[in-house]
Amino acid sequence: MEVRKKKSLRAFVVDDMASMRMVIKAVLNQMGCTDIVEASNGKDAVQYLITNNNTVDILICDWNMPGMTGLEVLQTVRAKPELKRLPVLLVTAEQSKQQVRDAVQAGVTGYVSKPFTPAILQAHIQACLNKYST
Repeated sequence: MEVRKKKSLRAFVVDDMASMRMVIKAVLNQMGCTDIVEASNGKDAVQYLITNNNTVDILICDWNMPGMTGLEVLQTVRAKPELKRLPVLLVTAEQSKQQVRDAVQAGVTGYVSKPFTPAILQAHIQACLNKYST
């Protein structure tokens, strides 16, 4: 399945668990994405995004991470005008209605709950990309 026709997709995967990053990267690879950046925490993710302004096409971020949560990463991204249109998919075991509302209010593009199948994750990634495709 081709993700983008114009250029190769560059994804940024942020999760404190290496095994989860590996699972997400495998799904991205199945979608034809081979340009994947990763970070193990929110602080490093935000630093990368600010330093490498607008060089990723989608951010896939865990919610529960030490130091800086995925919601805090999302809020930081949305506060930066140059990152405002970056698709952000939160991947989380959290399923409370309040947390979903918090993510929506913060400007999340998509939200997928763990556990998920590769097909479900792929569908959510594609939906996030489609929201911002031009």
